Amino acid sequence: MLKIALSKGRIFTETLPLLAQANIHPLEDPERSRKLILDTNQPAVKLVILRATDVPTYVEYGAADLGIAGKDVLLEHGGEGFYEPLDLKIARCRLMVAGPVNAPPLRGRLRIATKYAKLTQRYYAEQGEQVEIIKLYGSMELAPLLGLADRIVDVVDTGKTLRANGLAPIGAPIAEISSRLIVNKASLKMNSLIIKELIRQLQEAVSSI
Repeated sequence: MLKIALSKGRIFTETLPLLAQANIHPLEDPERSRKLILDTNQPAVKLVILRATDVPTYVEYGAADLGIAGKDVLLEHGGEGFYEPLDLKIARCRLMVAGPVNAPPLRGRLRIATKYAKLTQRYYAEQGEQVEIIKLYGSMELAPLLGLADRIVDVVDTGKTLRANGLAPIGAPIAEISSRLIVNKASLKMNSLIIKELIRQLQEAVSSI
């Protein structure tokens, strides 16, 4: 039995064609089903539906054998209990610092709103700056508008949401983000042939897109 951890939304939608190339098809639509473990046309393969931020935890501890998660989530998680053998090149975006357009120069210790607290702390430490991290879980753009923070660190796709709220990216991206396949280390040893074949099929699928 192989359990593949996925999250709903864009990553799941863009993963489906890749799984189809490996002849794995969910028997139910996760957007409509209330089930959190979905059967597939392969009796030995199950899809586990999780919050995106929980995918690496389930894989690290072996509750799922494989998972698909954004590089932003993996950088924030920082786990060592899994391998990252494949960049699936889907759900691409950038992790950026952003702030109000035409804001005056800031003095003193910056307040940064983000859900990527660990990653942001590391980034600013590498720049030699001490900042105050304010952890939020959504609507980052509000933080500078309401005076909660000076800047935000968040993923940016088209940038439309930033522009609509009077914000703009600052500097170069912290990281280029795409979704990655991760594999539990113990699972790879125990199910080496099956998992390596699945990795090969997904690699072919990525190359053909």
